[in-house]
Order: sequence, then structure tokens, then C-alpha cells
Amino acid sequence: MNTTQRDSTRREFLAACSAGFAATSRLATASENDPQPEKDRDQPALIAISLDLEMSRNFPKREDTHWDFEKGNLNEASKRYALNAARRVKDQGGKIHFFALGQTMEQEKIDWLQEISKSGHPIGNHTYDHIYVKAKHAEEIQFRFRRAPWLIEGKSTRQVIEENVRMAARALKVRGGIEVSGFRTPGGFADGLRDRPDVQDLLLKLGYRWVSSVYPKHPPAVEGQAPDLSFIQGVIAAQADAQPFVYPSGLIEVPMSPVSDINAFRTGRWSLDSFLEVTRASVTWAIENGATFDFLAHPSCLGVVDPEFRAIDLICRLVREAGPRAALADLDTLATRARPLPR
Repeated sequence: MNTTQRDSTRREFLAACSAGFAATSRLATASENDPQPEKDRDQPALIAISLDLEMSRNFPKREDTHWDFEKGNLNEASKRYALNAARRVKDQGGKIHFFALGQTMEQEKIDWLQEISKSGHPIGNHTYDHIYVKAKHAEEIQFRFRRAPWLIEGKSTRQVIEENVRMAARALKVRGGIEVSGFRTPGGFADGLRDRPDVQDLLLKLGYRWVSSVYPKHPPAVEGQAPDLSFIQGVIAAQADAQPFVYPSGLIEVPMSPVSDINAFRTGRWSLDSFLEVTRASVTWAIENGATFDFLAHPSCLGVVDPEFRAIDLICRLVREAGPRAALADLDTLATRARPLPR
């Protein structure tokens, strides 16, 4: 079998996987949440592209770890990639949902972010210092505070978390004139905030209608090992757990969809072609199911491994080729698809 035949066979298999999991996941959704599943199947898939504006350890060089202490100190390459991605998607009739850190507002120039906002792309709150919102002890909150504990001295862990979330929104408003749209937790959790009603209540108190905190469990990426067909099947299956829902508190959850660029390129050290293959399979599943998909990436990572925007262009092309069966959407729109959690 030559290379062209092998690639064609692989694509046919992925299409079959997507179609097979479409039927399975629709049945699961119908039995757990939806009394009118047929109605949902007629809805277009909502495909979101979301970019977290933070620096990522191991990028642009593997030995880079200092970003842990200055997550919001974006380098010029990351800012340029974010702005060009925004322009690119807008030209195709869509929006990117960005999530920014308040710390970035301390930089000398923020005109790039203001242009993104003014051109219609929503920007959500990602905390001020990229903190762990589930922290129960001060040393868990952020590397920066472990190195400089006097910055949070005399404050409870909850006070630090609340202040960090509030201050980020304030920084974006005062310096950038940006009203934040939604909240994304730094880091994603398989159980989201199910185990932390106190954090749900905090976000509701601060005026947030929805949060993006769920990153569903999926087969782990293994360093140096390209995703095989079994891995891709597992990722497609995980997309059913990445659908919006409502916590009992009333807070809406808009999950991130696997696989993120960090999982692919930091943990798995995949090739770009492998990442595109998994992304294609996942987006195809969402389109076939009339479901939602939230592509999760970081300009500090994606800009290094995909400087030509192939992943973003792929997503836009798949949506365009789907016609009325799919639409590019922001996370505010994905939130409208939220269902109550099954009891």
C-alpha cells in the first residue's frame, strides 16, 4: 500500500469513527439529559476557537520554565500570533474567544489586545496571576506567591482567589476598556467545579453567568508516541463529556474540548500533522452530532508549532464545508446549549 492509499484509508477510518460515536453519544445524551433528542439533532453544531493569552512553560524552548512566575508577561511573538489569528478568523466570519490575565495589563503596550476587542472578539477573565482557583492552602495558589509570600501575607486563601479574579476584570476594564466575557479557570479539571460549590458561588457573586473549567478525561498523551487509532477513538468519545451543562447552583459550565495544544505538544511532543488529525476527527464528531466543540490553545504554544495557522484554518474550513450544519461561535453562544446535570 503506498502513502496516498494509507492516508486515504486512515481518513476513511476516522470518518467512520466519528459517525459511530455520533450515534452512541446521541443515545447517551438522550437518556441522561434530553427529553427531545431529535430536536437537538436538527440544531447546527457550534464550533468555538478559544485562545488563552498566557506564557507556557517549555515554549518557545524546552528549557523555558521561568514563565511559571510571569504568566501574563506575553512576548511579542505570542501577541502577534493572537492578533493575526483574530484577524484571520474575523475574515472568515467568525470570532475567537480569548481569555486574558490581568497581569498583562502591566505591559507597556496593549494596543494589540484593544484591537482584538474592538474588532468584536470577546475576552474573558483568566485571573490576574494564573492562579489555581481550587487551592485550599496558600502555597497552592501560584508559583509567584510561593516565591514571594509577602504579596498575599495576612489574607486567607479565599480572599486571595477572590481578589485575583476581581482585580483581573478591573485591570482589563481600567487599562484596556474591556468588559470581560465569561471566566476560564487556569488549568482544566475532569470534574470541573462539581466538587467546589464554594467556587461556583464566588463566581456567581462576582457576576459571572458561565465558567469554562471542565477539561474531560481522555487517553493520556505519551511523549514521543503519535496518536494511534485507539487514542483517537478515546478522544472522540470524550467529546460527549465536553458539552455545556448547568450546575445546581445555576452557574453554567462551558467545557474545553480535548486535545489541547499543551497536551499535544508539551506532553506528547506530537507532530503538527498528528494534532491536526485529532482535531479534524473531534470537530467532525461535533458536526455530525449537532454538538458543541471548544478548541483550546495558547498563542505562546501554537505560534511556535503552527506558525501558519493550519489548525485554525482547518477548523474554519470544516465549519464552512458543513454549511448550515455548523457555525463558528463564541463561548457565550455555546452557553445557550447548557442542560441541567442529570440527577
